[in-house]
Amino acid sequence: MPAAAPLRSPSALLGLPLLLFALITWQVLADGPLVGADERLSRALVRPDRFSELLSDLGNVQVAVPVLAVALGYAAWHGRSRGADRWWLPPLAGALATALVPALVAPLKAWTDRPGTPAVPPAVGYYPSGHTATAVVAYGTATLLLFGVVRSPAVRRASAVLCALLVLGTSYGLVRRGYHWPLDVAASWCLGALLLAGVWWSVRRTPGAVSRSTRRSSSGTPSSRTGPS
Repeated sequence: MPAAAPLRSPSALLGLPLLLFALITWQVLADGPLVGADERLSRALVRPDRFSELLSDLGNVQVAVPVLAVALGYAAWHGRSRGADRWWLPPLAGALATALVPALVAPLKAWTDRPGTPAVPPAVGYYPSGHTATAVVAYGTATLLLFGVVRSPAVRRASAVLCALLVLGTSYGLVRRGYHWPLDVAASWCLGALLLAGVWWSVRRTPGAVSRSTRRSSSGTPSSRTGPS
């Protein structure tokens, strides 16, 4: 259907997060009115405690990346074993998106030079939030890769809900603990969405449900598989 064609390209998903990221970054650089509102919101939300610190740890590389590594390995194994065309593309896109997080966040931190909240020692380089971006890309990529290999609607819904809870939990913990301003976190949501668009495109370009053995059987050539799939 022609009306649905734009949704097949990641460019259809890039406009809003790119615009919001540019707006937030401009406000941080210019110390605009959004920054004042952001600081007032932070003062109302910051209540450092052990629970918020544990939630913020969900964005640690040591926590999020192993989860992603399992998803990358499973997606690669599943695609290769099913004989899917371009089975390597989604895992590669996921790994690349994750590698781009520090490559993009570090220069942005140096450029914006934003100070931290009063709850942390005096320092700069808090914008955007690297922990949030890591959580969005790692858990989001794992979920998208699972979508590429699992056909059960219930499993898909459960994985999407779990991903949202992990990202929101990380974000809440970072703001509540005072490790980041709310705008630092919101900007990383946008940045993560931009990186996930490429992963989503790669999953759509890799039909994991149809294997070479299935196609050979449908064309009249006997499949090497003897049992039910």
